[in-house]
Amino acid sequence: MELVHFLLRWVHLLAGITWIGLLYYFNFVQTPFFAETEAGTRTGAIQKLVPRALWWFRWGAMFTFLAGLLMYIIKWAQLGGDFFATGYGMTITIGGTMGTIMFLNVWLVIWPNQQVVIASANKVAEGGEALPDAASKGQWAGFASRTNTLLSIPMLFLMGAASHYPYGESGANAAVFWIVSLAIIAIVELNALVGGAGGGTKKLLTSIPGVIWSGLILTAVFWILLEIA
Repeated sequence: MELVHFLLRWVHLLAGITWIGLLYYFNFVQTPFFAETEAGTRTGAIQKLVPRALWWFRWGAMFTFLAGLLMYIIKWAQLGGDFFATGYGMTITIGGTMGTIMFLNVWLVIWPNQQVVIASANKVAEGGEALPDAASKGQWAGFASRTNTLLSIPMLFLMGAASHYPYGESGANAAVFWIVSLAIIAIVELNALVGGAGGGTKKLLTSIPGVIWSGLILTAVFWILLEIA
């Protein structure tokens, strides 16, 4: 079982680096490039580059999620009923919840909306008109992607903390940790879903520095929660 767990961890890390690396590429490199480049170049990239990148992106997310889920089940079985009372169980569950939401955003929000954008680019390249909802779909995909980027910063902190953070012994405020952590995640994701439909708070997610600083602030909040739990 230890060998199985090690191999799953390897797959989880390999797929996770692929997934998160492409997430950062999309947000920190490709999006600013598309904003500055000419329409013809952008259309060609959406036709030929973006589908390839999205293939690795979404399947990287899939294998990261599946390997992580199996690791989680194995560890839960090993620790038994005390799993959620341990520092490991608390941090890996909250980090895994963020990762799961990010995975669902990839497959249920980003990929479906990007398919419309790609189809629209193909129509334009063939001499037709752009699909009328392509722009709004692209904005929704972009907003979900920025949300994933924001969540990835505290998520990676918590994943590392699960095995390496020097936890205290009391556990007296564990309920505070659970309630506040889950509330934060719910608010961030609800903002992503509502924002994609035209509402929500987009100001912090419209710039790369805003996304990074928001992620770092959330990480600090989770650090404080770990300290008082």
